[in-house]
Amino acid sequence: MSEIGTLTDRELFVIGVGLYWAEGAKSKSYSRRERITFVNSDPDMITVFMAWLNLLDVDPANLRFAVQIHESADVAAAEEFWAHHVGIDTSRLMKTTLKRHNPLTNRKNTADSYRGCLRVDVRDGAELYRRIEGWWYGIVGAATATDLRNRT
Repeated sequence: MSEIGTLTDRELFVIGVGLYWAEGAKSKSYSRRERITFVNSDPDMITVFMAWLNLLDVDPANLRFAVQIHESADVAAAEEFWAHHVGIDTSRLMKTTLKRHNPLTNRKNTADSYRGCLRVDVRDGAELYRRIEGWWYGIVGAATATDLRNRT
């Protein structure tokens, strides 16, 4: 942890772009959706994503949250966990998506600590999506530019 220290806004900005591009929903050339949707089961990933949205001045009123979880899990506990994690009342959660339980699968995420995933949506996020896409390609361009950092 001491190797990281305090993050600057620029560092959080770049981390957030990469995090979204790796884990968030992306438009396809055959299906342009241009919306912000981020789903993850790791509370720390959600924490960083939320900090990034705050850095970008995303209005908290435009955030929507939904739990996605196996139907055989403790759904109410998962909803309580995720609502508390992002600082909202459970009544603000959208309808939970239940994944059907298949007893023939060899699922490992069956312990009491299993909380499914949280989906974070940003309403009216098309403009932000286009900016994220541009930022990502800017990062790619900078990483592939010929300079001292990238010599082989």
